[in-house]
Amino acid sequence: MHARKLLLAAFVIFGFVLVGCPTHTSIANITRDPGHFAGKDVTVAGHVSDSFGALGAGVFQIDDGTGTIWVYSGSYGVPSNGAKVAVTGRIEQGFSFGGRSFATILRETQPRH
Repeated sequence: MHARKLLLAAFVIFGFVLVGCPTHTSIANITRDPGHFAGKDVTVAGHVSDSFGALGAGVFQIDDGTGTIWVYSGSYGVPSNGAKVAVTGRIEQGFSFGGRSFATILRETQPRH
């Protein structure tokens, strides 16, 4: 009986841990159908493959192995090339920054983890 209670408690704790973990969306799914994700919050994870910024804002490109997407960060700074990041934000289409245009971009809305 005691073992059952411990097992049940372990499952409950594991469930709470899973609820706190964001679900990652593959970049390939976003780029395949950006209209489906437009205006929605998603989390992507991967390595930073390119970046540029000024005065605390900037853009950086994430590669998750399925594709790449540019991320605009207005409040959280720009990570260095090669950094492994997970980013949560809203998908937008038709975005410009620093004289460059981006068809689909992830606008960062939460601190990185």
